[in-house]
Amino acid sequence: MSYFYIFLTIILTVYGQIAIKWQVLKAGALPEVLPDKVAFLVNLLLNPWVISAFAAALLASVFWMAAMTKLQLSHAYPFMSLAFVLILMASGLFFHEPVTPLKIAGIVLIVLGIIVGSQG
Repeated sequence: MSYFYIFLTIILTVYGQIAIKWQVLKAGALPEVLPDKVAFLVNLLLNPWVISAFAAALLASVFWMAAMTKLQLSHAYPFMSLAFVLILMASGLFFHEPVTPLKIAGIVLIVLGIIVGSQG
């Protein structure tokens, strides 16, 4: 069950990042003038999708705490690197960000690191 908690932590973390990026892109560029910046950021903070991203982060923390009751941190934490893999795939799919050979090589190294790091 503890690996399921880690999985939920990762999925909720990725969801939050994707939702925030999506809403920031919809909102446009950060204004230059301080009062406009504050209004821009307050509007984002009140956005239901951004609120859901923060709620996902809170829920991810709860699932992480549940996982920590059963697993050693040094064993569990490398799995959080899977968020990098999922974010790369999601950013390419949803935001058409470039997925370059160097990024893929980096992801392969991350996955290899997870395999090595989770071995005891």
